Amino acid sequence: MTKLNANVAKRDFYNIIMGATKKHQLYHIHHKDGDVVVMSEEEYESLIETLELLSIQGFRESIKKSAEQIKKGETVSFDEVFGDK
Repeated sequence: MTKLNANVAKRDFYNIIMGATKKHQLYHIHHKDGDVVVMSEEEYESLIETLELLSIQGFRESIKKSAEQIKKGETVSFDEVFGDK
């Protein structure tokens, strides 16, 4: 995360927008009245989606269990799940 003060951010605003949208960079901008973070809309939406998923009861445990099953080789192929019936 790049840290800037508000005056520098104001001067380089176009470059900040391009860095956030094209390079997925995050910017922490300090101002005497409070700090802000600038990120692309895509990064923001991804963050919100992750928070929503993690708030589902049992979701983390399910992911952990799935990772353990993968390590043990307890998986099925795509064809076994979606193959011809």
